[in-house]
Amino acid sequence: MSPLSRPARLRRIGLCVATGALAAVTAAAPALAADPQPVDHRGQAAASAPASDELSASALQREYEAQQKEAARQDAQTQNQARPQAPKRTYKGRIIAKPNLLLRDRPTRSSRVVGSVKYGTVVNIFCKTTGDNVDGNNRWYLLTDGTWAWGSARYIENIGAAPRWC
Repeated sequence: MSPLSRPARLRRIGLCVATGALAAVTAAAPALAADPQPVDHRGQAAASAPASDELSASALQREYEAQQKEAARQDAQTQNQARPQAPKRTYKGRIIAKPNLLLRDRPTRSSRVVGSVKYGTVVNIFCKTTGDNVDGNNRWYLLTDGTWAWGSARYIENIGAAPRWC
């Protein structure tokens, strides 16, 4: 016996049928929309009126154009989602280390010093992570002023909301 339960198999079959029907309508719509019925000088169709279960060419064309617009909207939405988004918030902090805060290339006390920031300077913070413990605080902030470097959160006072996690 199949590992799928009967309801699961029925859902799969229904999904396949619906997908096939959608593909058939999508494939047929451009051909039907490209061949509209001839129109006489009064603006009425010269051929007989379509049966109630058929759609007229103009209705099919409108439906096709609506499908194309929807597909374009979905593509645009997908492209917007696929692009990496910059953080919506900017986080700021003030240096409270005297005389300055040493910036490092990793969130550890033993990593290489890549710069320093003076006391009272307001800095931009990209995100926070955990690292070496500095006076009871194991959080480190990634600063984005000029060079990307790590500073211990023990010596940076948040201005506004706390930064997001990296």
